[in-house]
Amino acid sequence: MRFFWALLLLGLLSKDGYGQHTFTLGDSTFLLDGRPFQMISGEMHYARVPREAWRQRMRMAKAMGLNTIGTYVFWNLNEPEKGRFDFTGNNDIAAFVRTAQEEGLWVILRPSPYVCAEWEYGGYPYWLQNIKGLVVRSTDTAYLNAYKAYITAVGKQLSPLLVNHGGNILMVQIENEYGSYGADSAYLALNRRLFVQAGFDGLLYTCDPPKDVPHGHLTGLLPAVNGTVEPSVVKSTVNKYHGGKGPYYVAEWYPAWFDWWGEVHHTVPFAQYTGQLDTLLSAGISINMYMFHGGTTRGFMNGANNYDSSWFQPQTSSYDYDAPLDEAGNPTAKYWAFRKVIQAHVPYALPSVPAARPAINVPSIAFDHSASVFDGLPRPVVSDRPLTFEELHQAYGYVLYRTSLKGNGTALLTVHGLSDFALVFVNGSRVGVLDRRLKQDSIPVSLNGNAQIDILVENLGRVNFGPYLLRNNKGITGQVTWGEHVLRNWSMYRLPFSTAPLVAAPTSLAASHAAAALGTPEAAASFTAPGGAPVLRHGTFILETLGDTYLDMSRWGKGVVWVNGHNLGRHWRVGPQQTLYVPVEWLRKGKNEVVVLELLKTDQDSLQGIDHPILDVLQ
Repeated sequence: MRFFWALLLLGLLSKDGYGQHTFTLGDSTFLLDGRPFQMISGEMHYARVPREAWRQRMRMAKAMGLNTIGTYVFWNLNEPEKGRFDFTGNNDIAAFVRTAQEEGLWVILRPSPYVCAEWEYGGYPYWLQNIKGLVVRSTDTAYLNAYKAYITAVGKQLSPLLVNHGGNILMVQIENEYGSYGADSAYLALNRRLFVQAGFDGLLYTCDPPKDVPHGHLTGLLPAVNGTVEPSVVKSTVNKYHGGKGPYYVAEWYPAWFDWWGEVHHTVPFAQYTGQLDTLLSAGISINMYMFHGGTTRGFMNGANNYDSSWFQPQTSSYDYDAPLDEAGNPTAKYWAFRKVIQAHVPYALPSVPAARPAINVPSIAFDHSASVFDGLPRPVVSDRPLTFEELHQAYGYVLYRTSLKGNGTALLTVHGLSDFALVFVNGSRVGVLDRRLKQDSIPVSLNGNAQIDILVENLGRVNFGPYLLRNNKGITGQVTWGEHVLRNWSMYRLPFSTAPLVAAPTSLAASHAAAALGTPEAAASFTAPGGAPVLRHGTFILETLGDTYLDMSRWGKGVVWVNGHNLGRHWRVGPQQTLYVPVEWLRKGKNEVVVLELLKTDQDSLQGIDHPILDVLQ
């Protein structure tokens, strides 16, 4: 009975215990079933947390005092190829929302086609760039047709879960900080129309930083305010654009920040935020902290910063964010401090905080097979000029560009329009590395007759914010020159690594590697691919006790790791992230498998798991 009354106070039950709710806008507060309701929300993304761990993270949210969870919906996950929708497994956003309801949490839904979120292409699927003339975030017909198909599919999944249909979704956000990008009210009105047609017939709202609200709000919708901690600014901004009244909602309150490769790890002491949180709650303002729990941007789904053409900052796989709940779902000092503040603002005792998740060390991993990435290449696509990833119908991963060149002497080999990272090989031997971050797109190359030129290009993440959303092609986007000579007649090998690669014992290597071909661990560990080519290593480890762990990649160079078929994300020696988080839900007692793709330190043969993350070391 005590649990029932706690839920009733939270507004999660109607008076009869369940059933239909109403959620409306009062003059100064939100009204849930006609009673004032202050949202104390935290952002947590279904795609950044293993599905098996959703419930545990939500229980941690509730124990900190949150009554609501905010989440984006990611178009490029849910429609990875045009017309092919995927709402299964970790992409099952409806299951995520229903789990929140089972755990007594409301949901704020953000299914805008554009999400930013430090996510690849801001959530847009790569294939939009293959539709001639399409312009995202505009009234372009081609864009709106693709947008409508997407939001209709999302509506079928989620509109039955709106609060006015008996579900737990309180409000739905259209677009996302559009005022920071454009000022087209006709475009925003089309957004609203498409959302309603898709079944989102409850409360809709927009969100923008205060200075951008004039461009991003739509008359008739609540304008939420992002990034401010001053109640007077929140209230005056909302009043100005919402008929002189509220309610008042900070849709993104930032208790920390994200990281990108090659820059320091961002942390801010909780003491700088507890006063802000207390002030906002005392003023009756509803909030959504971004992030409550960041989790991990696994696979190739990290985005990049590129506000102008002079710099490029791909984001790390860890999305720890210095959030109240860390990457593994454990409470930080910030969590406990925020919980204390929130407890002072709610009229019921918060649930006990679940125990922290145990973490384990994993002994040295034995590699039993190794192979060169350049052995057994797929059939190439042939073209006179280099083709982009998009032209090759490849979303993520790598493309090997190969051609031949005849010349004598030394000249600069220049990759015009490199996006984003490349290894350069001449006659099978690596001669250099190119890195868009460092504005490196050329290298001196000496030739003496005929030569094979190989350029392995990695997509480090499409831009997720700003005007360069419209310039997001990957691979070699221009031409390649050696001095004044333009290289032509390219063979392009697609290496998306969309699933964990199978690393069979190599059969086409020199005799000195014959032992490695037999798959013996000692020989496999000593294997080095000819010419410094990227390697794939397969290994195993045995577990008797399960727990979260972190693979220590600090001795490795750059690449990707899979454990039991799950892509854990990228590793890169430059830091600040030096570990890859392995959730216990993806481990098993007995034999576990690991595959490492290594681009740079191809002789590295030592790997183990440790019981803590390393997110703050630059090398």
